[in-house]
Amino acid sequence: MNYRLVLHILGLILRVEAVLMLPAAVIGVALGEAGSAMLLSAGITLAVGQGLVMLPVKNNKMQARDGFAAVALCWIVLSMFGALPYVFSDVLPHYADAFFETVSGFTTTGATVFTFIEGQPDAILFWRAQTQWMGGMGVLVLALALIPKLGEGSVYLMRAESPGPIKSKLTPRVGDTAKILYSIYIGLTVGETLCLRLAGMPWFDSVIHAFTTISTGGFSVKNASIAAYGSIVIEWIIIIFMFLSGINFALLFYALRRDYQAVFQSEELRSYTLMTVIASALIAMNLIVHAGIAASFQTVTDSVFQVVTLMTTTGYMTRDYVLWPTFSQAVLILVMFAGGCAGSTAGGIKQIRFVLLCKNLKREVQRILHPRVVKTLDSDGERVEEATLSGISLFFFAYILLLLLGTLVVAWDDVGFTAAFTGALTCISNVGPAFDVLGPTCNFFDLSTVSKVVLSFEMLLGRLEIMPLLLLLFPGLWRKR
Repeated sequence: MNYRLVLHILGLILRVEAVLMLPAAVIGVALGEAGSAMLLSAGITLAVGQGLVMLPVKNNKMQARDGFAAVALCWIVLSMFGALPYVFSDVLPHYADAFFETVSGFTTTGATVFTFIEGQPDAILFWRAQTQWMGGMGVLVLALALIPKLGEGSVYLMRAESPGPIKSKLTPRVGDTAKILYSIYIGLTVGETLCLRLAGMPWFDSVIHAFTTISTGGFSVKNASIAAYGSIVIEWIIIIFMFLSGINFALLFYALRRDYQAVFQSEELRSYTLMTVIASALIAMNLIVHAGIAASFQTVTDSVFQVVTLMTTTGYMTRDYVLWPTFSQAVLILVMFAGGCAGSTAGGIKQIRFVLLCKNLKREVQRILHPRVVKTLDSDGERVEEATLSGISLFFFAYILLLLLGTLVVAWDDVGFTAAFTGALTCISNVGPAFDVLGPTCNFFDLSTVSKVVLSFEMLLGRLEIMPLLLLLFPGLWRKR
C-alpha cells in the first residue's frame, strides 16, 4: 500500500470536515450554545488534517487497493473526529455513544442513542443533520468535487465508495461526474427546504429535514419525528423527496436532460417503483382488514410513508409500526432488506442486485431443463459480466453472514431475538429504527458498549458495501509497495 498517499488523502478529507464544521460553530456562537465545542473540534480536525497533508508524497500513482484502503480509513477517521463535538459539548460524554451517533450520521443510518432530542443545542442538531448530508452522496465524492488534484486515481476512490455492483460515470472525468451529482443533490435539498417551509415548517426544521431526507438519513429535531408536525402535506412532500432520493442519481441526471428513454428502460427503477406500490397496497389492506383501521386517505398515507421511509432507508416515523399487525411488520422488514436503487443515497442490498439475482435464478433453472443452452444475462439492454454476478453472490453471502454475527452480538444484551435481529439488520442496511425495544419510539442507548461499537462497524460495512472495510483485515493490503 502507498502509505503516504493514503495519509495525504486522509489529511485532505479531514480538512474538508473541519471546514464543514464551521456552519454549526457559527450557529453555536450566535446562540451561545456549544459554539466553543464546535470550534475546538474544527481546530483539532484541521490541525491533524494539515499535518497529514504536509507529509511528503514521493509516489502519486494510486492503485485499486490504495483507493479501497483510503475510502475505508477515511470513513473511520471522519467518524472518529466527527464525534468530538458531542463529547466536548457534554451532550454525549461517553465516546462510544458519540462515535455511534456520528457513524449513524455519516452512513445515513439514523439509529440514535439520544433519549431526548428537542432539548439539545441547535448547533449539535445542525452538525448531526449535516453529517448525514455529507455522507449521503459520499464524503469522497464531495472531496472529488472540491479537490481536483487527486488525479487519475480518483476513479478508484469513487468506485470504492459508490453503492451498487455496476459503476458508471456520467462524464469522462470523475471530478466532473462528482460535480454533476452534487449539483443534483444540492438542488433537491434546496427544493425540499422551500417546499417544507411553504407547508408551514419552521426554517431551521426545514433545512434539517431537507438534509436528512435527501441523504435518506432520517435524523429529526423532534422526538416524535415527522409525526410531531401533524401535517399530511408535509408527509407527502417528504414521501416524494424520499422516493426521488432512492432513485439512481444518474437517472435523475438523464431526466433533467430529457433523456426519458434511458429513465423508462431502467429495470431497477421499475422494480423499485413496483415494490413500493405493492408493499404500500398490502400494508394498507392489512391495516384495514386486520387492524380495524378505517379506510381513508390518512391510512394510505401512513402505509406509503412507512414503506418509502424504510425502503429508502431514511427511517422517519409517522406511526409506531411495531403496533401494526405481524403481516405489515413482515412486509416492512422485506423492504428494509431490498433498499433503494444503486447510485442513490439509499442503503440496503439494492434493487439491482435483487433483479439480477432473480434473473440468474431463472437462468440456472433453465440450464437444468436445457443443459446445452447458452444464455447471457442483460440489464437495461447491456450484457452483465459473469464477474459481476459472482460479485453479487459473494456480497449477498457476506451481507447475511455479517447480519447474523451482528445479531449474535446484540443478542448477548438479552434484548430479545426480534430486537437483536432487526437491530443488526437496520444497521447493516443503514435504515435507522428497528423493531421491539429498538423500534421507532425507542433508541439504542441501553445497548452495551460492545454492541454499539459492533453496530457502528455494521453501519460502516453496509454503507461501503462490505468489501472496502473487510480488505483492511487482510495482511496483504498493508504490504508497502
